[in-house]
Amino acid sequence: MIALDTNVLVYAHRRESRQHVAAHALMRDLAESSSPWAIPWPCIYEFFSVVTNTRIWRDTATSAAEAWRQIDVWVESPTNRLLSETDDFLVTLRGLTNRPRVRGPVIHDARIAAICLVHAVSELLTTDRDFALFAELKVRNPF
Repeated sequence: MIALDTNVLVYAHRRESRQHVAAHALMRDLAESSSPWAIPWPCIYEFFSVVTNTRIWRDTATSAAEAWRQIDVWVESPTNRLLSETDDFLVTLRGLTNRPRVRGPVIHDARIAAICLVHAVSELLTTDRDFALFAELKVRNPF
């Protein structure tokens, strides 16, 4: 099962992104496919935080209502799975955070990686190079 990181969601949503056309097509293909795909819950929260942030988008920030409409579209895809923490999540997260460079904001990426690992995600699509710290998780930049 393929999972998507926040940056892919943002690119698919924000038309001014250089990767918008490719990200939008990727999301459409996944949603229309018969194969399961996933979004970790922390990526949903982060998507909402990023696209509604007026410090990033100034006068063009996405409204809360519009952000929720976008999230609803993804959630309603019959093949989408929303991934959350499981009973064995903390053991996996602890193992990932015991590494020397996993500190500060990288903890958020470790959380996403741990969620993907406990759900046996085959590949995380992202442009975030910090995920290279977690060799157990196959990561690919789809752009």
